[in-house]
Formats: sequence, structure tokens, C-alpha cells
Amino acid sequence: MFYRCLFIGVAALTASCGRSTDAKVRPQEPKPRAVATERVRRDAVRRDLDVVGTLAAQDEVTISAQSEGVVLRVLADLGDVVEADQTLVELDQEKLRYSLDHQKASLASARTKYGATASGELPQEKDTPDVRRAAAELVQARQAQQRAGGLYQSKLIAQQAMDDAEAAYQTKQASYDLALQNARNLRADIDVADAATQLAARQLRDASIRAPFQAYVQKRMVSAGQLVAAQTPVMSLVRVGPLKITAEIPERMAPWVRLNQVVTFQADAFPGRTFNATVSRISPAVNTQTRSFSFEAIANDSSLKPGTFARVHVETALAEQALTIPSASIQYRFGVSRVFLVQDNTLGVREVKLGDRHGERIEVVEGLKEGEILALTDVDNLADGMKVTISRGAG
Repeated sequence: MFYRCLFIGVAALTASCGRSTDAKVRPQEPKPRAVATERVRRDAVRRDLDVVGTLAAQDEVTISAQSEGVVLRVLADLGDVVEADQTLVELDQEKLRYSLDHQKASLASARTKYGATASGELPQEKDTPDVRRAAAELVQARQAQQRAGGLYQSKLIAQQAMDDAEAAYQTKQASYDLALQNARNLRADIDVADAATQLAARQLRDASIRAPFQAYVQKRMVSAGQLVAAQTPVMSLVRVGPLKITAEIPERMAPWVRLNQVVTFQADAFPGRTFNATVSRISPAVNTQTRSFSFEAIANDSSLKPGTFARVHVETALAEQALTIPSASIQYRFGVSRVFLVQDNTLGVREVKLGDRHGERIEVVEGLKEGEILALTDVDNLADGMKVTISRGAG
């Protein structure tokens, strides 16, 4: 009787252990995960551009000396604001003043020789002293010739006397022509002396090197006591505001960018800030090397500095039909973009090629068709073949 009870107990224990082993071998399947879904749809999307540009000054110029001389004073330095026509550098002017005085004296001498009046007016060429004297002598010779002709007709003088009167008249005519030519030469000498005087005066003015417009001094290149020759750079100026952005538009998109449209940009020097600019110029010809068009946009923010890189966002007028999906439906794995399609309550993974972002939606270039259903909920933790239930259906 004892052995029989022991056998029944062992059998019961063995049966109980067998059921526990079977439960571990065949675990229960996980419950389907509830996910929200949305269909791939076709939308009209506006094509935008993101290009890299450079902030540049409206005007940037290197000022050079126009005459030779020793630098006497430097009146502006790095970072200074200078006004239009303000003197930046002064050269030694002593020799230039001597040259100007010499040319003025030469001009005065030429005017005196010509016969300038006391008030400084220049007479006509025929009214200069030498020409008037020659004209008077010519009139006298003409009268003597005429009288000799009358006497010769009356046979009161010999042929020789008649020839002498004619020769005297021709001589006086030549003297008059010569005097008139000399007057023209003297008038030309006055013009030459006047031009030389103006040139000397200009060289004297050039000894004061001035700013062509209101600007900042970007660089000073000379020091007091330095001998500079003509065309030697002395200072670099930059007109800061407003700045212009220079960038390029791809050839395909150029027809869809308009003058006076507003673009936005960001600069590395101001992280998190977005600035506005207005398109002011578009090149009429394509750059054959880059197949793009250059454009400029004016930015009026005074905090910006020239030379800074700008990431420019341009909204074009081009709208095209494209497939789009919610950004929440995309899973990124090792540089690959994937989405999960829902079919018969089962997930299927598919790689996609994405295009431009438009708000909360992203354009799909390859990998999907219109109307396919995508999972949206917790996509980073979804897996291929996972069972799901739809908590919020696709439209």
C-alpha cells in the first residue's frame, strides 16, 4: 500500500514538471502594438533653394597715392569712420607748391607776350599789339603801291619804282601773316601753360589723399615718413551698410526667382537668428562653369559684418506635384531612411529616398506609391513583421 502511494506521488510530480517545461518552450505571442497611420499623398509643393552666399560691402576700395611724396601725416586708422572727401593721408607738399608757382609764372609770361589787357582779358588774335602794328604797316604799303601804280600809269616814275612799291607791299603782307601766326602760337602757349598750371594744382591737391565716400577704414598701409610713389596703396576702405549677399542660383531654378522678393538667411556669427534680405540683382547670363546665375540681395541689419558666410533660403515661384509623407513616419538607421508600411495588420519595412522638407512633411523621391499606408507611432522602436492594430486610421 505504501509503494502504491509513492508511485502515484512521483507520477503526479513528473506530470507537473512536464507541463512547466512545455510552457517555456512555447511562449505566448506578444500583443499587437497600436499605431496611428497615414497614407502617402500627392501634394503641390513649392520648390525652395538653400544656397551658400557671402555678405559683402556695397563698396570696397583700396585708396592709392596719385602723386609721389613723403607721408607727412596719417589722419585715419583701422576701424575709423571717415566722411566723403575727408583727408586720410597728407604728403609733403613743398615741392609741389614750388612746381605750381613755376607754372603760374610761365602762364603769366605767356599771357603778357600775347598781350593780355590790364583786367586779364585776352584780346582776339587780330587785336594783339604785333598783329595791329603789322596790319598798319600793311595798309601803308598798300597805299604806297596804289600811288606808285597811278604815277607809273602817268609815266611819272620808272618801272623800278613801281617794282619796289610792289615788293614792299608783299613784304608787309608776309609780315602781317607772320604776326598773325605768332599770335596763334602765343595763344597756344597760353593754353599749354594753363593746362600745366592746372596739372600742378591737381598734383598739389592729390598730396591730400581723401576718402571717396563715407566708409570704415579696413586697413592702413603706410606710416608717417614713408616715401610713396604714384599708385602706391595707402588705405583700404569699406562701406558697410547696407550689406549685400552674393550667391548663385542653379540654372533650372533661375526663372522662378524674382527681383525684389524677400529671402531669409542665417550667419554663423549669430546662431539661432534669421535675417531678411531683398533680391536686388540677377545676372542676365549663366556661368558656363557652374551652370548657375549670380544674384545679389540687400540686407539692412547693421549688426552684420562683411565677409561673413550666409546660408540663404530662397522661396521660388515654382510649384510641382510630389509625393509627401509625415516626417514622423521616417526611421533613420545608419544613414538610411526607412518607413513601415501597414498591410493586413503587419508591418513591412521599406527604404525610401527623400527630397525637400515642407513643414511637417517630406517629399519622397523613390520607394513609395500614392495611397500606401504608413505607421506613425514610435517608429524608432518598430520592426519588420511586427503585428499592429490601427489606433487612428489613415484617411
